[in-house]
Amino acid sequence: MIFSRIVGTGGYVPGAPVSNNDLVARGIDTSDDWIVERTGIRARYIAEKDVRTSTLAAEAARRALDAAGIAATDIDLVVLASTTPDMVFPSTACLVQNELGIPPGATAFDVQAVCSGFVYALTVADKFIRSGSHKRALVIGAETLSRIVDWKDRSTCVLFGDGAGAVVLAADDKAGILSSALHADGSQHQILNTTGQIAGGEIVGSPFLRMDGQAVFKQAVKVLGDVGQEVLDLAGLSLDELDWLIPHQANIRIMQSVAKRLKIPAERMVVTVDMHGNTSAASVPLALDVAVRDGRIRPGQLVMLQGVGGGFTWGAVLARV
Repeated sequence: MIFSRIVGTGGYVPGAPVSNNDLVARGIDTSDDWIVERTGIRARYIAEKDVRTSTLAAEAARRALDAAGIAATDIDLVVLASTTPDMVFPSTACLVQNELGIPPGATAFDVQAVCSGFVYALTVADKFIRSGSHKRALVIGAETLSRIVDWKDRSTCVLFGDGAGAVVLAADDKAGILSSALHADGSQHQILNTTGQIAGGEIVGSPFLRMDGQAVFKQAVKVLGDVGQEVLDLAGLSLDELDWLIPHQANIRIMQSVAKRLKIPAERMVVTVDMHGNTSAASVPLALDVAVRDGRIRPGQLVMLQGVGGGFTWGAVLARV
């Protein structure tokens, strides 16, 4: 049988960290204590105006390729998750393909599942490789969320940051991706959205992200707990065998509640929300890369990746790294 395996990780954030106190200095009506107590976030990264989502994505992808020891010319599939693409079309994946010199003829497309995007993209790429149609994939989550936050809304603007994370997924005769599950509930679309769109040469709807924080919290804890158990059951494994949980880095309270519901000790959960903020589709691969590079995640360990976001969408992947 053909399986897929993560053989390299990469991450990239733009510029210098922007602390909570930096936001206060910019005139936002908040405080470091207020943000840390409610979210666990201490800093985030904000891209300059001339830095595009594809720029962040390409750099994270280069680092993943270097880690894997694989050339861009060997990639035959690019799946890129983003809520903030460079343009309406072509896809950001195609722009990254061109930037990296991935050969013409490779498959490249974007996935839009907001903060669940990377988990969706990884699951899709895994199925491509398992089918035998492709051998080496770049799976990327990349965002410039600072472009769609309302800096006058302190309840949301302090949460989000920019960045990108990537993995190289390669065909293997040993299973790396052990199980996955993806879900959505469109009836919950109103609790987290950005309604703006281009129509007749104008922006119709709001160009800013809007969120019902309490509703998102409640839904996120429930569905991440459920899908975490689901992927373990699909793989025939138990929580005791899990080495690391990497949930979407949205809010430390959500993350702690999910870990508690799954009965996973805090020391087995990777946390980077404090230094990156919520980077949507980039948050899970960024956290994975940090934990791989600092030595916490070691070869052969069992890792659960989880995403939850607007749509409402959610999912999880269980992987042997």
